[in-house]
Amino acid sequence: MMTANPAAALSHWLAVESPTNDPAGVNRMMDLVAQEVAALPIAVERVPGRDGLGDMLVLRAGPDNGRQPALLMSHLDTVHPLGTAAGDLPVRMEGDRLYGPGVYDMKGGAWLALQAFKQVAAAGLASRPLVFLFTPDEEIGSPTSRGLIEQIGREAAAVLVTEPARLGGKIVTARKGVGRFEVKLEGRPAHAGSRHADGRSAIREAARQILAIEAMTDYARGITTSVALMGGGTAANVIPQHAWFSVDCRVTSLADGVMMESRILGLAAHDRDVAIRVTGGMNRPPYEKSAPVAELFETARRVAAGIGLDLQDCPMTGGGSDGNFTAALGVPTLDGLGIDGDGAHTLQEYALISSIAPRQALIKGLLETL
Repeated sequence: MMTANPAAALSHWLAVESPTNDPAGVNRMMDLVAQEVAALPIAVERVPGRDGLGDMLVLRAGPDNGRQPALLMSHLDTVHPLGTAAGDLPVRMEGDRLYGPGVYDMKGGAWLALQAFKQVAAAGLASRPLVFLFTPDEEIGSPTSRGLIEQIGREAAAVLVTEPARLGGKIVTARKGVGRFEVKLEGRPAHAGSRHADGRSAIREAARQILAIEAMTDYARGITTSVALMGGGTAANVIPQHAWFSVDCRVTSLADGVMMESRILGLAAHDRDVAIRVTGGMNRPPYEKSAPVAELFETARRVAAGIGLDLQDCPMTGGGSDGNFTAALGVPTLDGLGIDGDGAHTLQEYALISSIAPRQALIKGLLETL
């Protein structure tokens, strides 16, 4: 059965703010999930958080028949800081739009997928075991959950990820790989007036390196590099001894990921008196539309057609997700199965209420069919 008022039920989730860096809020979301399935034939395993992050939750249901499970994956952390719901992005309904922190990315998809999971588990409609993994740290690259994602993913027959749909309800069958790097530079401080020539500016070296890194972007190959965070210096009248910046890198293939990681980690200073240290690497491998992914997509298209949807996928998207990890293991993975809407990571984030029922029915049908 469908929830009588899905928007109201989802609004209850939105009222619990859960930025990644607030483990208490993330864990309250995990509590809500556990409470929803408490009376159903669903086993609940809670994995304590670490490194200052929230817990993970693993739900298991379906027959114990030795078949490979179907795996659902959702994250319950969001990017919006505490207080957003009381300030710039209050939880509210305006026509078909439901606004609130994380409603599109991705509490809406997590909520509707949980309803589908509960329906299939309660009715005993699955032909293989079902696993639903909720994680606390996707928005920062899944540093504590990647191991469990890959462990459970390796055993799965297929993986369904409830990241938000692309505009028009399109799902995702390919994502770029994502790299994150930190660059730290140390020069030589000096008085900017009386001893200028003695100084070696870390900021000047950083500027040269940033231009070189940005120039590595190659749109034809699908490679992008960007520097969006930087800092340095101590005072306006001191040649800066220290500087730092962060690098974001996106690639379409494993080979390009290896190549770009080598280029960025191998950065060398132009000024021999400035030390440069680069850390990081490719933290999400590319998710390519392999033959097994294409076959799984066709299965989803048939399920969607049965409920009156003409399901389409979109070209490879630049954003990464936990689906990158399972796809890179060779496990057929479909992503973007969550709610439709727009405005992820912004103060205009909303979900389309009318998309809840068909997206829930699609996931229910997939869990029954796979």
